[in-house]
Amino acid sequence: MSARLLIISSIVTVLGFSGVCGSIMLEMRRSAQELARQTQENLASTIGADINRNIELYDLSLRAVVSSLALPELAQVDAKIRNLILFDHSVSAKHFGPMQVFDPTGRLWLDSATLTPQSVDRAGEEFFRVHVEQPDLGLYISRPMQHRGTYSVVLSRRVSAPDGSLAGVVAGSIRFSYFKDLFNRLHLAPQDVIAVVARDGTLMMRTPFDPGLLGTNVMTNIGIDKLLGQRRGWFSGHGKIDKIGRMYVWADSSRPLIVLVGRSWDDVFVMWRQEALRIGAILLVLAVIVAGFTVFFIREIDRRADAERRLEELATTDGLTGLTNRRKFDLVMDREWRRAVRSATPISLLIIDADHFKSFNDNFGHQAGDQVLVGIALCIADSAARAADCAARFGGEEFAVLLPGMNATQSQGVAETIRRKVELWSEGQAGVTVSIGVASMTPAPSQHWSVLFEAADKALYAAKDLGRNRCVVAASRADLNLVA
Repeated sequence: MSARLLIISSIVTVLGFSGVCGSIMLEMRRSAQELARQTQENLASTIGADINRNIELYDLSLRAVVSSLALPELAQVDAKIRNLILFDHSVSAKHFGPMQVFDPTGRLWLDSATLTPQSVDRAGEEFFRVHVEQPDLGLYISRPMQHRGTYSVVLSRRVSAPDGSLAGVVAGSIRFSYFKDLFNRLHLAPQDVIAVVARDGTLMMRTPFDPGLLGTNVMTNIGIDKLLGQRRGWFSGHGKIDKIGRMYVWADSSRPLIVLVGRSWDDVFVMWRQEALRIGAILLVLAVIVAGFTVFFIREIDRRADAERRLEELATTDGLTGLTNRRKFDLVMDREWRRAVRSATPISLLIIDADHFKSFNDNFGHQAGDQVLVGIALCIADSAARAADCAARFGGEEFAVLLPGMNATQSQGVAETIRRKVELWSEGQAGVTVSIGVASMTPAPSQHWSVLFEAADKALYAAKDLGRNRCVVAASRADLNLVA
């Protein structure tokens, strides 16, 4: 007893130090992650503000052109004065392309860079077609594309006639040199990534620059709805090309273009990892000191635990089919029922019975009957494969499947899948089929799960009365209204 108490005291001491050190390490890790998130959010906010401010400025110029085109006096002035009036407020920075006005057919009509525009037809371009199809769109930001010989993002607005019909489209562009100059001013780690994403998930620009990714949807893994659902936030993801795990942070998803700043988890936790290794080494020395005293007892505990586990499996598993037995099923049923009551979610039960099984046993023998039961069990287990599903053999030729979270329609689909699989499998087994009773309900606190069981059982008898080899769904009331 004194040796055992010494060992227990030593283990408690080691665990105590481990708990204290572990909590410190977790807090350090959380602090490192939070610091990285704040840093990346500030960077994303700064870059996003610069990009979207320039888009707003350019959009103001587009609006000015649209407003000026509505002036009736514009048709009476010569081309030079008309260009001065239209493009007086246009942005003229080196990274912004000239503004162009296209007529309703897509032909180039006016160009801020020249008084004699070239003969160009843009009717087939996406930035033109979208305004034809969506009159109320407003500002449209195109995918990255070749525009006037340069990789650019085209910004466009619809010009409407007084009657609301299409009078033209005014368009301009922001060259990729703007984004490159902006990103080149930043000091980034080798594995850092900055991406500019449109509100539909389209990648507009990225550093490190990769032209193969431009225009693709990079938000398929996380889902653009999550990004737009929160104004600011972060998620963990892997790069499409380098597969490096990163923390991606965005600062303002309400803007036309969203900036994602990604930093590799290795860089986020580099300092924390060094401290963790040092603390871990100290704990390892302490653990080695007590390891010699505990190894024998650990082996004994493992042996006992393994034996208990095997006994529990034998006690809760049907020996023939490998499914859960009735005793274990009742425990699972009670637990899932109470969970459904707390969360007010539906729960469904299937009761399955092999048709004419006694006759099959009489004709082919019990060994063949056992093989049929095993086959039916495999079909059931293959169809109810969710982690929360519980398939059990009640005894003889009767089975049950518990489907937490499923409504009547969904559970009927599972039941029909089981029935078809058994029917197809049993074509070479003298045509053994199954009848299935289905019951589903959202339980009330005052109800017991036996109500659901009774409903499914009555639905099973109804399936047999209707000719077998079918599924019948029962209403969740005690009077059991049946729906075929």
